[in-house]
Amino acid sequence: MKKLLLLACIAMTLAPVQAQAQEKKEGKTIIKLPQWISDVKLSGYGMLQYQATSQEGAKANTFNLRMARIALDGRIVKDFYWKAQIQFNGNTATLGSSPRVVDLFVEWQKYPFAMIKVGQFKRAFTFENPMHPIDQGFMSYSQNISALAGFSDRAGGHASNGRDIGIQVQGDLLKNSAGRNLLHYQIGVYNGQGINTADADQQKDIIGGIWVMPVQGLRIGAFGWAGSYARKGNWEELAADGVNIVTHNNEVRRLQQRRYAFSAEYKANDWTFRSEYIHATGKAFKTRNQKSGDTSDCTINEAIGDKADGIYALAIAPVVKKKLYAKARYDMYRSTGDWNSAKALYEVGLNYVIHKNIQINAEYAFVNDRSLEKHNYNMFDINLDFRF
Repeated sequence: MKKLLLLACIAMTLAPVQAQAQEKKEGKTIIKLPQWISDVKLSGYGMLQYQATSQEGAKANTFNLRMARIALDGRIVKDFYWKAQIQFNGNTATLGSSPRVVDLFVEWQKYPFAMIKVGQFKRAFTFENPMHPIDQGFMSYSQNISALAGFSDRAGGHASNGRDIGIQVQGDLLKNSAGRNLLHYQIGVYNGQGINTADADQQKDIIGGIWVMPVQGLRIGAFGWAGSYARKGNWEELAADGVNIVTHNNEVRRLQQRRYAFSAEYKANDWTFRSEYIHATGKAFKTRNQKSGDTSDCTINEAIGDKADGIYALAIAPVVKKKLYAKARYDMYRSTGDWNSAKALYEVGLNYVIHKNIQINAEYAFVNDRSLEKHNYNMFDINLDFRF
């Protein structure tokens, strides 16, 4: 079945190939496919969810089609790796933006110390952002990753799964006597507008990170982000005289963004420990999910100010090695950078690996959200995840 799907995806490519790559053998016509087509791989995964919450005024108890993705990847020639990936969402609130392209890039990998990637891909920010959603281990990425790494970004950008369009250089350096690299770096230049969107203000985001790996399984890193998020639209603001109101129509409004993160992870002997702190400065738009090119509301969200931060710390421990895991996570995010806006999740759960390609993840979370009148409520989440 996989081969049939793969052939369907590249059928239009095969048409000219067939005209050019035919030969006669023992009276029969044999079609020879180029090596890059033979090397193309089809993969994907799905995440099915049940979630319940006791939040006052927002109680829920529902099954969800959380996410599905289908990807093609391979090598054009030996040193050039490529990938294309599409995402589908089952949430009725986002059907308008599904399906959508999440990855489309090519990477020159000839030199491990300087690999160059061009296209749409993960931003070079934090350890957790580039992780596979299933391997990440919990019911969602942590709050600070979601808000400050380009998922449902605090600045008001559309959902972009931590990705943007640009160019990146990354590599590994300083091999020890055992041949293990001790240092990794990555730096990228991006539009700053998220996936499938052109630059709005001609100012690029520069994002980079560096980490050391002093012992097997341990990495300690730091990341920085300097750029902007912008959109074209309408807004009003107070004039320099402090009295009059200036009206802007169909103009570009730019919000500068500055972020940094500190990260640490230890992963060995089937155990995982990870923690990351992110700090951000920069204002945010009051609305989100604007369409590229539309005239939009560019009003600033004054209520959340220009600062935010968050931290998470987690542990995933084997109960039965490679089969059953216990997990716990502390996940706190402050949308205005102070404790009055703090939302903390205290999570515990189990992950059960039925097969290397299918698993069940379950967890309970006690939530303390200081922005609500009634701070505390409970959540329960169970995911059935599969890959092919």
